[in-house]
Amino acid sequence: MGARTGLLVYADGDVPALLRQVGAADPARTLTMMRRLYPGAGIERRQGTSLWDGVYPPEGKVYAASWPGVEVIGDRRVMIDAPSQLPEHLVAASVGRRLVLHAMHSVVDWLAFAVWEDGRLVRSLSLSPDDGIIENIGEPLPFERPYWAGDRPADVIPWPDEEEEPYALPFHPLELGEDALRALCGFIQEGRPEPDDVDADSIQLHGFQVLDEHGADSAAEEAELRRAVEAMPPPRVYTLTPDGSLIERDDL
Repeated sequence: MGARTGLLVYADGDVPALLRQVGAADPARTLTMMRRLYPGAGIERRQGTSLWDGVYPPEGKVYAASWPGVEVIGDRRVMIDAPSQLPEHLVAASVGRRLVLHAMHSVVDWLAFAVWEDGRLVRSLSLSPDDGIIENIGEPLPFERPYWAGDRPADVIPWPDEEEEPYALPFHPLELGEDALRALCGFIQEGRPEPDDVDADSIQLHGFQVLDEHGADSAAEEAELRRAVEAMPPPRVYTLTPDGSLIERDDL
C-alpha cells in the first residue's frame, strides 16, 4: 500500500453525489475560497492536477477547487494526529455544511479521518500501529463497523528476516482508510474501483503555492517527519573481514 492523503471537503450534502455532478471549477471562485481558508497567507497560482493526484500535494502546495455546493482542498497541513484540533477557522467555515477530513500515510500505516456537521464534530478517528488509537471521538460510522467487529483483520506479511508477530491493531488502518475515502468522498486511491465510484482522475483542481506569515507551516511537516523517523528500522553496522566479506556487528 502506498496511498497518502491530506484532504478537506466542504459540502452542502452528500460529497460523492455532489462530486459526480461537478464540471470545471471557476478559477476566481476557487481563489476566493483559498483566501478565505488561508487568511494572511501569500497565495500564488500554480499548475493544477486531478483530484486523484491532488490529495497529497508537494510540500507547500495546495490543490483546490470550489463549485456551488462542494469545495475540495488537498493540503499536507491537514495531516494532523488529532483531527479534533483542526484550526478553528477551518471548522467555522463548515457552519451549515458538512466537513470531511481524510488523511493517511502509508509509510507508518497511519490513518485519520473526521466528519463535522454544521460545525459540530460527530466522528474523529486517528490511529497507527506505533501510536495505537490516538483519537476516537463519536460513534463508528457504518463503513467502520466490520473492522471493529473483527471481520476485517489485518493481513500483514513480515519481512524475510523478521519474526512474525501479531499486528499491533485489530485491522489495517490503510484498508479502513480506503473504505473511509470511498464512503466519505466517493473514490479510492488503491484497490479495485467500483462502477459508481467518482472518477477522481477526471476532476481538475487548481494549484496554489501557499506561504504563511511565518514562512512555512511547520506543524504538519514536523508531524510527518516524526512519523517517518519512527518507521525507520534501527541502524545496522557491518565490518569488513580480511577475506573481503561483511559481517554484521551486534556490539553497538
